[in-house]
Amino acid sequence: MSQFKLLIVTSLIFMVLGCGPKSPPQTNALLYQEAKIVKPFVLQDQNGQQVTNQNLKGNWTLLFLGYTSCPDICPMTLAKLTQITKELSPNFAINVWFVSVDPKRDNAEKRKLYIDYFNPDFTAVSAEHKHLFPFVRNLGLVYAIHDDGESENYTVDHSASVTLVDPNGAVRAIFKPEFAKGKVPLINQREMTQDLTSIIGYYSN
Repeated sequence: MSQFKLLIVTSLIFMVLGCGPKSPPQTNALLYQEAKIVKPFVLQDQNGQQVTNQNLKGNWTLLFLGYTSCPDICPMTLAKLTQITKELSPNFAINVWFVSVDPKRDNAEKRKLYIDYFNPDFTAVSAEHKHLFPFVRNLGLVYAIHDDGESENYTVDHSASVTLVDPNGAVRAIFKPEFAKGKVPLINQREMTQDLTSIIGYYSN
């Protein structure tokens, strides 16, 4: 084969490879190859307004579980999410939903005061457990209430992960916290910022 023909064949091969499907981004997040549609739900935001699946569509949304009496994971994670969304705001518009899994204590007024401290543009939702639990499970997250009915100082166990929902209203990825002995499990802010940039950039093209 002449050098000229070899050059043409090589060029064609690179053109074919370049036109092929791109590989999903390599990230530290749990990335769903096929996004999982969020089932129909009805919740209430911090302004007393009803929110449904339609409120998840059209934007990328990060959802995080918690409760306003949470001593560490919740405020520390919300602080990180505030910084992450601020850093990415020049390139990506990302919504954040704080999902209170303690509806008994966290009414709309209390959720509003809490979320406004971090970012008034964030959404703080909740609902009765019969509506809340299937929604949370659908996000790939879990929670448990330790309420004996005798004290208002009960505790709530919940996932420290953050779920990413795409503009179609489907779960695209879950960001897991880092676990270290003697430390609060928290997301890695730097890694999550990089991963979000890769994921949103990939699926937006």
